[in-house]
Amino acid sequence: MEIIHVSAECYPVAKVGGLGDVVGALPKYQNKLGHIAKVVMPAYDTRFMHENEFEVVYDGWGKLGFQDFTVRIFREKTNKLGFDLYLVHIANFTDRPQVYGYADDTERFLAFQIAILDWIAQWQHLPDVVHCHDHHTGLIPFMMSNCLRYRFLRAVPTVLTIHNAQYQGQFGWDKLNYIPAFDTWKSGQLDWKGSINPLAAAIKCSWRISTVSPSYLDEISFKANGLEDLLAQERGKSFGILNGIDNEVWNPAKDPMLSKKFTIKTVEKGKSANKDALCRVFNLDPTKPLFTFIGRLVGEKGADLLPDIFYNALHQSPGAINILVLGSGDPQVEGQLMHLKETFPDYYNAYIGYNEQLSHQIYAGADFLLMPSRVEPCGLNQLYALRYGTIPIVRRIGGLKDTVVDIGDGGFGICHDQTSVWDVGHAIGRAYEYFQDTKRIKEIRKMMMQIDHSWDKAAQEYIDLYQM
Repeated sequence: MEIIHVSAECYPVAKVGGLGDVVGALPKYQNKLGHIAKVVMPAYDTRFMHENEFEVVYDGWGKLGFQDFTVRIFREKTNKLGFDLYLVHIANFTDRPQVYGYADDTERFLAFQIAILDWIAQWQHLPDVVHCHDHHTGLIPFMMSNCLRYRFLRAVPTVLTIHNAQYQGQFGWDKLNYIPAFDTWKSGQLDWKGSINPLAAAIKCSWRISTVSPSYLDEISFKANGLEDLLAQERGKSFGILNGIDNEVWNPAKDPMLSKKFTIKTVEKGKSANKDALCRVFNLDPTKPLFTFIGRLVGEKGADLLPDIFYNALHQSPGAINILVLGSGDPQVEGQLMHLKETFPDYYNAYIGYNEQLSHQIYAGADFLLMPSRVEPCGLNQLYALRYGTIPIVRRIGGLKDTVVDIGDGGFGICHDQTSVWDVGHAIGRAYEYFQDTKRIKEIRKMMMQIDHSWDKAAQEYIDLYQM
């Protein structure tokens, strides 16, 4: 089976969040099952583009309304990611350093999707399935089904994976002419509440829909930023498949980014060495329990509450715990988190930005990982934490509910029900009490590190979904 994954992100080429990790791993595991999975994404002006070898597989041009654009598609030569990687270069659109955040993102990703279909249209064969990820690729199922230029692609099945339904890519009807010609009486497939909505269009037009955890599939029926009714209508073709992690990348026994590698048998010495290294860099006390937050500093992650949560925890128990933050996002939250460094210089620190190596080091060295999310379709951070023997502290929502069982229920994490300063503060207090029981902490670490959250199972579930 030939599977074409289309995505705005793919680790290690370009990554903003969990989408990049998923698309960087799932195709590799599908190939291990004997299929041919490929990834197509924009050719951003990133380090990966400059440091690797590529060959040109397609030169062409496309049309976005009245604007012509040139297209060149590169293939990475060495198959170093475990699958064929294709990068779509569109001058003045994709060749920028950032993935998102430009005023013309609508035009950028529309041109990208049109370029992909123009390329596939001149193949001598058809792929078995086109797998689209989030709204940035959401118009592909509509165009394959309805645009006159791609009429012969109608028989190719399409799958949409919703990684986060909060982001939908809406734009106005004044840009309808960007989409290649189609029977305008089918415009309703593009519409949702008066706008062209790429995610809604993909939900309507894809042959199958998946979400990144079973619980998230249930949750978006009542919390999907306005798409609740549509998702309820399409529930019959929707499935929840829990994300996995790439055990080759996230393996403390082989991870080159760690100060000291470790296994289940050597977890105590390994975590201690990595914690010592972290504490030296960030001026923290390695004898204290180390709590951390890694991720985007945005409301859906509960990041707006972090300054108050951390202030209360550090103020109420002076010198009892350490806290370390790695992330970026809301400038106001960033400022508040940086200000805490002045208030608690010996027990708190923060790194504002993205640093892949530091994230690995923190997973390996921290004792507890905080995830007080308001929305968490799957969550990968808690899975990385489990793999590295770090106890997750999570809100019972989405994929967090599917993957973390509270210690009080015989599990290996600490769970709370609300994203609130009090709930998270209470969970931190519970964690501190557990940390005093050294024997139990050791048992929990070994238990969590044995849990298999690799992509093997999920990759097969996606194959089964395609075969429907």
